[in-house]
Amino acid sequence: MMSPLYGAVEQGPGVLTVAREDNAIGIAAGAALTGHLPVVLMQNHGIGPSLGAIASLVMPYRTPVLLVVHVRTADGAPPAETVLLSKITRPLLDGLGMAVVEYDPATPAADQVARALVSVRDNRTPTALLMPPSALETGGLPA
Repeated sequence: MMSPLYGAVEQGPGVLTVAREDNAIGIAAGAALTGHLPVVLMQNHGIGPSLGAIASLVMPYRTPVLLVVHVRTADGAPPAETVLLSKITRPLLDGLGMAVVEYDPATPAADQVARALVSVRDNRTPTALLMPPSALETGGLPA
């Protein structure tokens, strides 16, 4: 789950909890257009419902938004949709033309988010940081 990552950022100013990922992307795009540097925390299950928002709002206008995407993996006996979605998340984002950064377990998660934000801000490139479940363990994030 995204709980440890959300817990690390929820104390910051301007944090909104939005029920649907596509709505969160729309809000983030609006924030980016007003000069903010938004980050959307989401699970890869939300990529499908968000394709329209990404394809019609984020990518054509190079809206500087960072998507931190928790990629649920096929550990244990997962539901069939988890297996499928874990396989297609990266190809979907690549197909949309979004810059994708794969999580590096040798680098602290907070540093990777900060680096991705610099890329979004400086290059005005919508970017997705793909985070595996292991990256969201409390040991990988700042207290």
